[in-house]
Amino acid sequence: MKIICWGARGSIPVSGQEYLKYGGDTTCLEVRSDTGDVVVVDCGSGVRRLGNRLIKENTREISILFTHSHWDHILGFPFFKPLYYPKVSIEFFGCPFAQKSIRTVIRKVMEPPQFPVDLGAIKARLKFNASCLDGFVIGSLKITPALLSHPNKGLGFKFEENGKTFVFLTDNELRYRHPGGKDFDYYAAFCSGADVLVHDAEFTEADYERTRTWGHSTFTQALELALESKVKRFGLFHHNQDRSDSEIDAMVGECEKISARKSLSLDCFGVAQESIIEL
Repeated sequence: MKIICWGARGSIPVSGQEYLKYGGDTTCLEVRSDTGDVVVVDCGSGVRRLGNRLIKENTREISILFTHSHWDHILGFPFFKPLYYPKVSIEFFGCPFAQKSIRTVIRKVMEPPQFPVDLGAIKARLKFNASCLDGFVIGSLKITPALLSHPNKGLGFKFEENGKTFVFLTDNELRYRHPGGKDFDYYAAFCSGADVLVHDAEFTEADYERTRTWGHSTFTQALELALESKVKRFGLFHHNQDRSDSEIDAMVGECEKISARKSLSLDCFGVAQESIIEL
């Protein structure tokens, strides 16, 4: 299993010298199975560059998983080039939650006055799956959803292949239970023993004094989950739009110090745009 990050930023794309290391594109991951299956998780602004590469590779079969339909996770969708190629097949998975269907979610992104080209311009063959909490299989990947604690709800995902496990929980507030969300013990059990956990770590404790209930965790809350669930590697994700590279480095450094003080061996890292994790 190979995981490539095409966007790790939260809320809105950013650019500038202070964002070069971790990147400015919003949420998009690519998960490739050992048998070559291509799974896209979320269509934030990072999905544009992924789409360009898939066209160059002549990829014909693509699966797209949506965690939820907040703007930063879907705004790149109309710029995903494989959509406009008739020989491409795209299968969608996820819960529509506040919308009627996944088709409704993507139609609204492309309807006037939001976008000048409507859904009719899409030439790829589309298939929509209505299942939400049922696990499913894509090629050699076993995928298990988990409910997130986030306004308007959302899904996280566990990917398993050949004895390796990757868990992705973005936009998840561990210290406040939103409608439909779960408690800390639920997430600890879901992540238990994973090889890699990538979790929402948007805020500092100082931020959280004014952002509680906004739907995101502090990096120390996410670290607590990683330590409790005994994962091997912990990636900080959904970087705040105003968080510079040096500030994220400091958060990672603090995670390492806390882990060391507890005499626990945990590899902590900030998820960077175009970083690659191989399991």
